[in-house]
Amino acid sequence: MNHLAMTSRTIELTPRATWLTVLTWLAPVFLVITQAYFIMASAPDRDMGHLQKIMYVHVPAAWNAFLAFLFVFIQSVRYLATRDERADLLAAAGAEVGAVLTGLTLVLGSIWGRPTWGVWWTWDARLTSTAVLFLVYVGYLALRGLTDDPERRARWSAAVGILGALNVPIVYMSVKWWRTLHQMQSTPSTVDPTYAWGLRLNAIAFLLVLIVFIAYRHRGLVAEFVLERQFDEAALARRAQR
Repeated sequence: MNHLAMTSRTIELTPRATWLTVLTWLAPVFLVITQAYFIMASAPDRDMGHLQKIMYVHVPAAWNAFLAFLFVFIQSVRYLATRDERADLLAAAGAEVGAVLTGLTLVLGSIWGRPTWGVWWTWDARLTSTAVLFLVYVGYLALRGLTDDPERRARWSAAVGILGALNVPIVYMSVKWWRTLHQMQSTPSTVDPTYAWGLRLNAIAFLLVLIVFIAYRHRGLVAEFVLERQFDEAALARRAQR
């Protein structure tokens, strides 16, 4: 088995777990079923018509982006507390998936906003704070490529991951704190019961996809980490033999 020992920790390339194999098949199937059923079966909104059904993608994507950044926050704090490289790699995986979901949220919001507000983009408090959140995590990912020192990279990333996650409550509360075009937060308790189950089940479907994506991206980052260190160790060994 390929492995690498670092300080008191060990990072290993391990076989894919059974639960991940099952979830890899279950998550996309469940997502397709929930999306298709509620898009076709739910009644059109009184004001927005069928356009409202973009909510079944837009809102769950936003919720799960927030969960991804909460995960980044937890793993970043864990890294700073323990210096466990696995926490850093989990945080990086969560940041990548969270950034993708935030980008999806922004794109879907623009598609929804064009016929509703008459513009693709406006410097609304919710849209602006979400864009800032997206840019913070794009910066987080770019930062990881600025140094080859794993410890420095992890330490810098943890700081940005924690600070970036602190923007999530600002995004969530922006529609209450400032006057915005964006409607108030959507939850199953604030929408018509006709749409509540669609939101709940699609949020669960997105959560399953989130878990799968983070798990696979983490495995990829572990593989990169192990190969990078093995390459460095081999280079040092060759130099020592000269």
